[in-house]
Amino acid sequence: MWGGRFAGGPADVMREINASIAIDKRLWREDLAASRAHAAMLGATGILSREDSAQIDQGLAAIEAEYEAGKLIEDPALEDIHMHVEHRLGALIGPAAGRLHTARSRNDQVATDFKLFVRSAIDETLDRIDALEEVVLTRAEEHAATVMPGFTHMQLGQPVTLGHHLMAYQAMLGRDRSRFADARARMNECPLGSAALAGTGFPIDRDATSTALGFDRPTANSLDAVSDRDFVIDYLAAAALTAVHLSRLAEEITLWASQPFGFVRLPDSWSTGSSIMPNKRNPDAAELVRGHSARIVGDLVALLVLLKGLPLAYAKDLQDDKPPLFDAHDLLSVSLAAMAGMLADLTFVPESMRVAAGAGYATATDLADWLVREADVPFREAHYIAGRAVAAAEARGVVLDALSLDELQAIDPRIKEAALGVLTVESSVESRVSAGGTAPVRVIEAIAAARAARRRK
Repeated sequence: MWGGRFAGGPADVMREINASIAIDKRLWREDLAASRAHAAMLGATGILSREDSAQIDQGLAAIEAEYEAGKLIEDPALEDIHMHVEHRLGALIGPAAGRLHTARSRNDQVATDFKLFVRSAIDETLDRIDALEEVVLTRAEEHAATVMPGFTHMQLGQPVTLGHHLMAYQAMLGRDRSRFADARARMNECPLGSAALAGTGFPIDRDATSTALGFDRPTANSLDAVSDRDFVIDYLAAAALTAVHLSRLAEEITLWASQPFGFVRLPDSWSTGSSIMPNKRNPDAAELVRGHSARIVGDLVALLVLLKGLPLAYAKDLQDDKPPLFDAHDLLSVSLAAMAGMLADLTFVPESMRVAAGAGYATATDLADWLVREADVPFREAHYIAGRAVAAAEARGVVLDALSLDELQAIDPRIKEAALGVLTVESSVESRVSAGGTAPVRVIEAIAAARAARRRK
């Protein structure tokens, strides 16, 4: 490739460290698509003859068929996917293959290929987020009125509905989706035609190649175009946060499936056993999703560190930009699919949730709110009164709604019989009718709003 400048060949270890075909072979579709668009533009502008352009396109189409059939043969001496394509093209069509690289560099070539791959990765990720969101909405609708405990500090706080709890994850997924969509819109500019770093003196038509490859426009600055990897960072940042959200849900499923909770039963298809303990049913799918999040966050950090010291324009360090992206994309794809399948198939146990929701004096806030609303007691004083009621129930070893009216009035005479009606967990969740609240009516409204938003996408 550069024999005119160098008299000798590379050392064996240099050849090994310099080759990237084992990694970037995943870009063969994108490399062929960009090459075909480039060849067509060269022919249309007269930079190449129509005959050479057509011959190159036919050769690239033949290579595409070979690669589709799994006939990519890796040769470390050819370094990367770009040289594999060019070498194979030469074997198929002869000297005309050498004209394909007119008015381009591997620098703008790889930037274009990688953008095409990341754009497809975003589209695939959006589809998987949509699939998981649909499962969340379906399960939330089934359990819009199912009572469960709501926690803060992993201590029982107030009763909520399972539907409301699941819709919290739907809100997270909605934000995840918007981040990927924003990243896609921001990245959709075509680097092809920037050449090595300064553009080219050939009369190329960058708008033509940009349009052919589905980009909105060509990039505005050739230096930035060949060195920019912000689009990869955007994907990895969105992927890392999505993975963190999945990890939080996976952690809850792991807790809920444990015997002290017993909120869910995992089917055999999403569980594994123990090699020594026959009684075990391990939530390994959830645990693996939780574990994958660490690697995805690490992939983001790896690329940020890789980029932080690079001057303009291209540097060979950028050869290492692909493993973090490929790793994160693969892990996030399987994590989203696993979570969707697991959440669809698991069985919730409302009875266990209801028992747990009634423990811990979770309706104490409802008693305080009643005192504020019906007896005009300042909230801080009402908070103190409700706290004394909790202490009384705790001393007796009963739940809060088991206290009699006499016992409550001994704490404060302003507590009336009507207050007893707010102390059940069912009345508590039904009363939380503020916008975004846990009341079943609000959960149903939230689900309907989310479905309407999905239809508008």
